[in-house]
Amino acid sequence: MELIIRSAECAAPGDAEVEIAERKGIGHPDSICDGIAEHVCVRLCQHYLERFGVILHHNVDKVMLRAGASRPAFGGGAMHEPIEIYLAGRAAAEHAGVHIPVQEIAAEACREWLRAHLPHLDLEHGVRIVPRLHPGSRDLNWLFSRCPTGPLANDTSCGTGFAPLTDLESAVLAVERELNAAHTKEAHPAFGEDIKVMGVRHGGLIELTVSCAFVGRHLANMNDYLENKRRAEQRAVAAASRVTTLPVRAAVNVADDIERGDIFLTVTGTSAEAGDDGQTGRGNRVCGLITPYRIMSVESVAGKNPVSHTGKLYNIIAPRIAQALVAQIPAVRAAHCVLVSRIGQAVDEPQLVDVALEGPAPLKPLEGAVGELVHAQLRQLRPLREELLAERLTLY
Repeated sequence: MELIIRSAECAAPGDAEVEIAERKGIGHPDSICDGIAEHVCVRLCQHYLERFGVILHHNVDKVMLRAGASRPAFGGGAMHEPIEIYLAGRAAAEHAGVHIPVQEIAAEACREWLRAHLPHLDLEHGVRIVPRLHPGSRDLNWLFSRCPTGPLANDTSCGTGFAPLTDLESAVLAVERELNAAHTKEAHPAFGEDIKVMGVRHGGLIELTVSCAFVGRHLANMNDYLENKRRAEQRAVAAASRVTTLPVRAAVNVADDIERGDIFLTVTGTSAEAGDDGQTGRGNRVCGLITPYRIMSVESVAGKNPVSHTGKLYNIIAPRIAQALVAQIPAVRAAHCVLVSRIGQAVDEPQLVDVALEGPAPLKPLEGAVGELVHAQLRQLRPLREELLAERLTLY
């Protein structure tokens, strides 16, 4: 493993004049696909372990959502065409002569996730699930099983991470989580799950553009809708202000045309019912954000196997390395990390670890401490599997 430690003039963009960050909430069609992909992966792993005592080869990171058709209305509304969800990818369907019902496992996992996260969606009539999982190639199956001393990387890939979050990034994350929190839904049942937050910081001012689906059955009329919009804006500003001292402005559903009655009203709480398709990997990175001013991988993490797919594992460990460097080395104000794997080599032995630090000068006295922290995090790659199977990690 080659470890490179270098100085970064600006590992974090918080001091720049302009900064942008975005988050797609749990009910956004892209986040729905990520969530389903990861839950299908978990259920497959659990079945493999229970039946055979080992996780078999799979990568179910190709979920696509085709929007349905709906007619929302105050006090109700209806779906006219179901949402279609296509579950594609690779999964071992036979082991030691035993058939594995991967299509059924995947479809049920999809229903479980939808039931848990989209409570207004009618699973019987509002969704059509199309599982299309097939076994992987012989060479990748062989590579996956050829690990007497530990997992071998089944892809040449990279992972990235950075720390700490800026004020804007923290604010964007906090706003979506607040609007989708259980206590918020209890207080404001008309707030849907499809919430997107675009944050722009220009100088010392944070401006948030919030897209929030509202559920028609919980609203009596337009005045009720406008009141709920006002409450969403208030909650957004309050949530952001808890994590930053910068002034914050928030605007909800700015495309609404009240006179025409064109508003973000839904039957199910998600634009997937009619307005927007979705796909894995098009939304948030592991940090929970889309950060165009940051180092960032376009790797789709959700649904990849937790044993040997470095496109998943490295995108989880790289942020942890950056966080550990900032937390444990006082001279480091900010850090970013890139890990690169080479297919067929040990997962915990990356080809390259590139660490960029902001703050310390010179770097030479820190090399030992940085190296120890990097290796300590790489040793967590195998225990990381238990966190993933328990679904304790947020990957999108």
